Amino acid sequence: MKIAYISTHPPRKCGLATFNENLVQAVWSNVNQHNNLNDYYIVAMQDSEDVDEYDYPPEVKFIVRQEQQEDYIKAAQYINNSDADVCLLEHEFGIFGGQSGIYVLPLLHRLKKPLVCVMHTILQHPNYIQKVITKEIAKNCSKIVVMSKRAVEFLENIYDVPREKIEMIEHGVPDFELPVANPFSNITAFKNKKILLTFGLISKNKGLETVVRALPEIVKHYPDVVYVVLGSTHPGVLKSSGESYRNSITLLATQLKVEKHLAFINDFVGEEDLINYLYSADVYITPYLSEAQITSGTLSYAVGCGAAVVSTPYWHAQELLAEERGVLFNFKDSAGLAEAVVELFNNPQKLAGIKRTAFEYGLQLRWSKTGGKYLQLFEEMLAAYEDDRHEGESLINLELMPRLSITHALRLTDDTGIVQHAKYGIPNLKEGYCLDDNARALIMALMAYQQNKNSEAFKVLPIYLSYIHYMQRDDGNFHNFMSFKREYLDDIGSEDSFGRTIWALGFLIFNAPNNSYKEFGEELFFKSLPHCKSLRWLRGQANAIIGLCYYLKTNPYNEEVLGILNNLCKPLLRAYEQHRDDDWHWFEESLTYDNGILPLALLHATEITGDEYVKHVALESLAFLDELTLSNGYLCPVGNDGWYYKGGQLPVFDQQAIEIMAMVLMYLQAYNVTHKSVYIHKMFTSYLWFLGENSLRVPLYDPETKGCCDGLQPNGINRNQGAESTLAYLVSHLTVLEAFEMEYQYKSSLETRTETV
Repeated sequence: MKIAYISTHPPRKCGLATFNENLVQAVWSNVNQHNNLNDYYIVAMQDSEDVDEYDYPPEVKFIVRQEQQEDYIKAAQYINNSDADVCLLEHEFGIFGGQSGIYVLPLLHRLKKPLVCVMHTILQHPNYIQKVITKEIAKNCSKIVVMSKRAVEFLENIYDVPREKIEMIEHGVPDFELPVANPFSNITAFKNKKILLTFGLISKNKGLETVVRALPEIVKHYPDVVYVVLGSTHPGVLKSSGESYRNSITLLATQLKVEKHLAFINDFVGEEDLINYLYSADVYITPYLSEAQITSGTLSYAVGCGAAVVSTPYWHAQELLAEERGVLFNFKDSAGLAEAVVELFNNPQKLAGIKRTAFEYGLQLRWSKTGGKYLQLFEEMLAAYEDDRHEGESLINLELMPRLSITHALRLTDDTGIVQHAKYGIPNLKEGYCLDDNARALIMALMAYQQNKNSEAFKVLPIYLSYIHYMQRDDGNFHNFMSFKREYLDDIGSEDSFGRTIWALGFLIFNAPNNSYKEFGEELFFKSLPHCKSLRWLRGQANAIIGLCYYLKTNPYNEEVLGILNNLCKPLLRAYEQHRDDDWHWFEESLTYDNGILPLALLHATEITGDEYVKHVALESLAFLDELTLSNGYLCPVGNDGWYYKGGQLPVFDQQAIEIMAMVLMYLQAYNVTHKSVYIHKMFTSYLWFLGENSLRVPLYDPETKGCCDGLQPNGINRNQGAESTLAYLVSHLTVLEAFEMEYQYKSSLETRTETV
């Protein structure tokens, strides 16, 4: 068995790097007991662009630069192409790039090896992105290792991780042996002194000032006390604020006149020196300022070597120091700390008892035993692993889909219409309304009502239709934007908004819940119809084509509408013929926005007219778009951060939900025209973009608000959840449900015919 470790690694100065180095050695030390382990390598996470900054040992085979997205993809490829059997990921939000370390998700999703993740931080109150990342990591792992009982509870109750997926393996510690001659005992700062010790990378949350404020009272009873702070300043802190925190502690000690009782050892020491320092200490102190620390390696080390620990009651300390393995005092409670230390010095038997109890407990934490637990986990995981994430799935897997809810669309809707934008999940009334969104909202509400008689959708139908009516000008064209004060903000809307409104009205006429709606829709439709003849832009024409086709499904012999449909198809066909060549099967010299709408429109026209050439152009352009955006097994649409030009680079970000809706609708219509089930599969794959099958492997659908985030960006997601993105999600979701029903009915008809035969 060969193991690939993904982590920071020495010589990078980082607690996670030290942990990973110890774990690698601990697992390897069990090789004699587990002869099937034969090799390992490390994929190192690096906090700089210079790959030569660290002199890594030879076992580091690949370097991932933290903020370079392509490195994560290449790392996954490297691991997949290697002979590694299993992977281990050390996870801490801050060591990965992007928003809260979101860049790790594409790496994990591409891995084709069984994966275990060691989670060093599990937040009780995560923000949206942190929660999404944790849940996505859990989804992609065979096992998650945590180091405390509280961490198990958090994963189960906050992140919905199944208990059977979680393993608790406490933080490992060295196989401590009391040094025969401790070289630090004769250091001037230590000799004949009572030593209070804290070690680790220094930052403000360490609470060193609490100890310094306790020193005057401790020194009053024991004048020979020295508080030793061992460790360099955290590299991130050093970059942002230098040694200001360390200097403030020194200044505080001077003000309290205990500067002679404070000693800084500004060094990131190796394990052998650390053990000697720990054995030199009379009392070890962790004065952290917050309970929200699920794991502390420094605390584990102190307990492991049998130190008498006095600590604030953060989560890990509460567990590790239980049953008289240490003493707790309240956060920022200098008086309580002084009292605890003085009491221990006054009572040598109690001090010795705590040390003995801690040492005995620490025997089970030693790396030699911990490494064996990890190795056993690897073996069990490898034996059980089956890479069947995509094997044997039906074309549409309803179990992957959230239950349909239009809650957020209703939240955005008032008695005027649906509001354009939101700040996070809250309607942003300052931005007002637009025709585009109310047209989409009308389509969504009709779909929801048609499929399951959704009463909430039925109630808002007249609101969206009324908005469209209010925005129609006397000449039949439309305004687009309206303020929250119900004031028109433009004279004539864009061709896109016009075309989408024709689409919505045609869809209403075809799917009207009663005759009243149908007649009202026809009145608006025919009043606007003459303006279809003056459309000049492809997407406006395409949207209008779809609306005309829906109308013609109801009234197939209306020669006026059929003539307009044929005339609107001609510019699309001419544009295709003008720009198409052997390597470029598209309507323009670039792919810009809402691209799927162009093949979709021609597929609708094909269904109505039966024109084989229109069908050919539709399917050929669909195949071109398909190859460009869906060839990696997930949808990666053309991003809005620049367009895709012939011979250029595909812009990955900013990806918009409207692109996905067009693709979902396009594939379903391709199925309607060709009856090829592959299009149903591609439709569902496209829909999964909303649920995390995308470039960053992060869901844009928000299960809490029932809304959809506004875009997939280089560093994460746009957390605003406006009408366009939410309606795009809902229409896509409803389209998938429609396709599932079609698939079910088709299979049922096949079974019926078979039984008849």
